[in-house]
Amino acid sequence: MKIAKKVLKWFLYFLLIPITYIIVSFILSSITIDRKERNTNAEKLIYLNTNGVHLDILIPIENINTLVLSGLKYNKNEKYLSFGWGDENFYINTPTWGELTFSNAFKAMFLESSTLMHVTRYKQKRSDWMEIKVTNSELHKLNIYLLNTFESNANGSKIILDNKGYSSTDNFYKSKGSYSCFNTCNSWVNIAFKESGLKSCLWTPFDFGLMNKYK
Repeated sequence: MKIAKKVLKWFLYFLLIPITYIIVSFILSSITIDRKERNTNAEKLIYLNTNGVHLDILIPIENINTLVLSGLKYNKNEKYLSFGWGDENFYINTPTWGELTFSNAFKAMFLESSTLMHVTRYKQKRSDWMEIKVTNSELHKLNIYLLNTFESNANGSKIILDNKGYSSTDNFYKSKGSYSCFNTCNSWVNIAFKESGLKSCLWTPFDFGLMNKYK
C-alpha cells in the first residue's frame, strides 16, 4: 500500500506540470500588450496564418526589406512570403501531423536544439489569412526582427538547406535561437509583434493567443 501511495503521489506531481503549464499559458495569453503607436497612418499590410497549431507571418514582397529578401529564393510572379520559425528536427522530420512521433515532440519541447526559418512563397493572397494594417515604422521593426532571426555564414549570406522543403514553393534556412516549450514557434511570432510595437500577448506558446487579439 505504501508503494502504491508513493507511486500515486509522484504521478499526481508529474501531472501537475502540464496542467500548470496550460493554466499559466491561458492566463498570460489573455493579457494584452497594447499597440505602441496609433494606427491612423497604418497603410501597409501583413497577415497572420495558422495551420491550426503553428503561426506564420505573411508579408507582401513589396513590403519586405531588401536585406531580408537577400539570399531568399522567390520568383517574379510570387507576391507574398510567409515566415515561420521552429525546431529543426521537428520541421524536417514532421512534414505532416500524421508523421508526428513522441520522440520528435519531446525533443522539440524539452531539449536544446537548432532551429530553422521556414519561408513559403505565394502567388496570391488566401481568404483564411488574417489581415493586419501596420505603419511604416512597425513594418520596419518587423523586418529587422526577421532579418535578425536568420543565421548567416562567414560571408554574411543566409544558409539554405538544399532540397529540404515540403514542396517547390518553400525552403528552410538556418536560424538563431533554441526551441522549447517556453520559446515556441508561436511565441516567436508573438515576440515579433511585441518588438514591432503591435498588439500582442504578454506570452503565449499557442497560435490562438495572438490570433484572438486580432479577431
